[in-house]
Amino acid sequence: MTRMLAQMDTNERMTGYFPQAERSLDSRREFERELVLRIRSGNQEAFRELVECYQGKVYSIIYRILRNRQDAEDTAQVVFFKVYFALKDFDSRCLLLSWICKIAINECYTHLRRRRVRMAFEERTLEIDPIVASPQRSADTTTADRDLLNKLLARVPEDDRTLLVLKEMEGHSISELSEMTGASASAVKLRLFRARKKLIQAAELLSQRPVIETAQQ
Repeated sequence: MTRMLAQMDTNERMTGYFPQAERSLDSRREFERELVLRIRSGNQEAFRELVECYQGKVYSIIYRILRNRQDAEDTAQVVFFKVYFALKDFDSRCLLLSWICKIAINECYTHLRRRRVRMAFEERTLEIDPIVASPQRSADTTTADRDLLNKLLARVPEDDRTLLVLKEMEGHSISELSEMTGASASAVKLRLFRARKKLIQAAELLSQRPVIETAQQ
């Protein structure tokens, strides 16, 4: 399995190999159920098939959050290691893609926590008022904005965070999210509405944080 993950092709990670995307929901669930059963029985070729099917989507999600190619590659390998050992507990009532995406997103935020991303640095950067704008300033601002979004998402409950990332960062439609989560389209819309509301509340709380608290972090 280690060799298999190490040999994951970068181009495949970027473009994705996703044959089940054209399947109906029922046939997709059957495909995934059989795939999981084969992997649980010790079929390494079945796990290779899983990696090939989902590596593009997993890498895309991770890269959009971390914005670093090497970090994304390393994190994707960690995700598939975790998927392999966690499949014994997989609930077949869920879509495999949704379950793997949740693992990937959680691993991204674990990675960010390990890097100890702190808002103090971004806030100090944004407070600097340059005389002349420069490309470097623009790049710094973009990085700060992205890190701010990641920090806000980290304060949103896990399921809501997954839904927001898949909708706002990956661009999935309501119908696609409905298939992935097994919820109705109206339920997905309601969950997204509530998730966005929580994100706004997190932003408001962050903006009200005392300066002395920021400096101490």
